[in-house]
Amino acid sequence: MNCRLCDSDRLISVLDLGATPPCEKILSFDDLDLPETNYPLHLRLCEECLLLQIPALITPEDTFTEYAYFSSYSDSWVRHAKDFVDEAIQRLQLGPHSRVVEVASNDGYLLQHVVAAGVPCLGIEPSENVSAAARARNVPTVSSFLDEEIAAKVRNEHGPADLVVANNVYAHIPDLRGFTRSLRRLMADDGWLSIEVHHALNLVQLAQFDTIYHEHFQYYTLFSAICALATAGLAVVDVELLPTHGGSLRIWARSAEIAGPPSQRVAKVLSVEEAAGLHSVDGYLQLQAKTEATRQDLLRFLLQCRADGKRVVGYGAPGKGNTLLNYCGIRSDLLEYTVDRNPYKHGHFTPGVRIPIHEPERIARDRPDVVLALPWNLEAELTEQLGYIADWGCQLVFPLPTLHVAPSLSPSCGGVV
Repeated sequence: MNCRLCDSDRLISVLDLGATPPCEKILSFDDLDLPETNYPLHLRLCEECLLLQIPALITPEDTFTEYAYFSSYSDSWVRHAKDFVDEAIQRLQLGPHSRVVEVASNDGYLLQHVVAAGVPCLGIEPSENVSAAARARNVPTVSSFLDEEIAAKVRNEHGPADLVVANNVYAHIPDLRGFTRSLRRLMADDGWLSIEVHHALNLVQLAQFDTIYHEHFQYYTLFSAICALATAGLAVVDVELLPTHGGSLRIWARSAEIAGPPSQRVAKVLSVEEAAGLHSVDGYLQLQAKTEATRQDLLRFLLQCRADGKRVVGYGAPGKGNTLLNYCGIRSDLLEYTVDRNPYKHGHFTPGVRIPIHEPERIARDRPDVVLALPWNLEAELTEQLGYIADWGCQLVFPLPTLHVAPSLSPSCGGVV
């Protein structure tokens, strides 16, 4: 394996999560008697450019041609998208003569707000089922993977974009340099690029190991993102720290020819990363031990629940949850089932450990003792949605960043130790 950013062969092991199936390959009932293919999930660090990455053992086509994730099923994520659109329109003075292009636009969760504001826009989304949902929202959408040929075609047919949005997709592309050139191709010469991506600072410091899965090929600090964008002549001019996905970066970039000096926030975030040791190899070597400790704490809790005769179910069936379940070896003896708001997943089973997925109303009918929230990054949203479980003294438990009970529920059956 060579580094996909700088081609160096000096890659060292940072975290080995064993072998798991792809996290979005949910199973039908008929699949349960069939074998699953497992792939190593082994995070490495390039000693030269400090890009965290895993081998490209699956392709984007394996995951995104028919995708089970619809962004609009998260209320907080839709609000987050609207806030971004409102701020971007004001910041960049976008209007009827502007153009916004979003890459990996999913079901139109973000661009629906651009449409409502009267700004011309276009989504580029590879998943046919998801892009159909976007078009049903009157969001113009091209069903395709972005590459340099598609970028040139979109620019020729629709014109250059004043703003290109690439939220939570920059980690999903194994051809990192080619994809970065494609983003640049979409942009007007004086245009802007906005990228949101999980911050590797939080991944390492808080052992957010469940954000690692096969469709995430690389994991960024601001330092490594600057290096990646520079390969296409793009310069980072500003950065924001966001709470989403357990801590993310919103990176603003422009053509290096017109970018000018970066904001003070860029220097500040780089300084924080350096202080955490992430501008050298040693800062990353703590991740394996922290991850193992998290697994032990969660298994100890679930085993005690089983010994006490408590009924434990899950909430959510996200990709990150499947990494957690498979790495920890949590099966239906410890987690009876999980529920999800996405009806596409109902009646199916999680990959690998094969836990049943039901509709959310199942929780109210069964009145379990513990609900384990797998999308722990949505703690505020889930605490509000699941407040009713306190009526029968149920615990809402979040496994990360440390194992804890949602305090506002004030469960009567005791807390996690």
